[in-house]
Amino acid sequence: MGHRTVESVMTRDVVRVAPETGFREIVAVLAEFDITAVPVVDAEDRPVGIVSEADLLRTLAAQEDDLSLTPETTPSGGPATGRAAVTAAELMSGSVLCTTPGASVVAAARLMTAHGVKRLPVVDAQGRLAGLVSRGDLLRVFLREDRLIHREIVEEVLGKVDGVSPALVGVEVVQGRVVLSGTIEPSGLAPLVARLCRSVDGVVSVTDRTNSAPETGPDPFHAYAPAP
Repeated sequence: MGHRTVESVMTRDVVRVAPETGFREIVAVLAEFDITAVPVVDAEDRPVGIVSEADLLRTLAAQEDDLSLTPETTPSGGPATGRAAVTAAELMSGSVLCTTPGASVVAAARLMTAHGVKRLPVVDAQGRLAGLVSRGDLLRVFLREDRLIHREIVEEVLGKVDGVSPALVGVEVVQGRVVLSGTIEPSGLAPLVARLCRSVDGVVSVTDRTNSAPETGPDPFHAYAPAP
């Protein structure tokens, strides 16, 4: 049992631009490929930034507008000054956050959430661009079929936790929502089983309705572990 990797959900054929690529060309690239952002790579194909529609709109918003009653300001609220950004190097964010093909989808999701980003360039061992993973790519794990989730829980969770009999535990999966019923003995293993079920890709929630026997003996979290 293990989470899917970034490599299994990422986009491999990634459109990219060079730091010197101009504003208008970037807009054309986004429109041509129907994307909302594009990685910026150096001469060795290593990501150095990302230009998004939001970056482009900031330049548009900084233009003079005789018809507007709203004064031109910077993000800090002061009056806008200086030359508008016109190349990818000027438009892109100052640093780029990356992940690797072997990282789990959970690790990638945590990285995006922690830093408030919508996508991550995926780099190989040499730091070269190997793909791009977006929020939507990661969320595809929740499109996994219920029957596959059910099979993994029965075979990889119930079947590999010492002391648990899969024949005594009912597993129902509907739209990724898992309901456990039946009996888990000793009862102290029920929280462990529920926790392992939550780690299965595609699981939205787990409800434990098992009628477990009273716990006896040592702490089950130390006495039992998933079989190798």
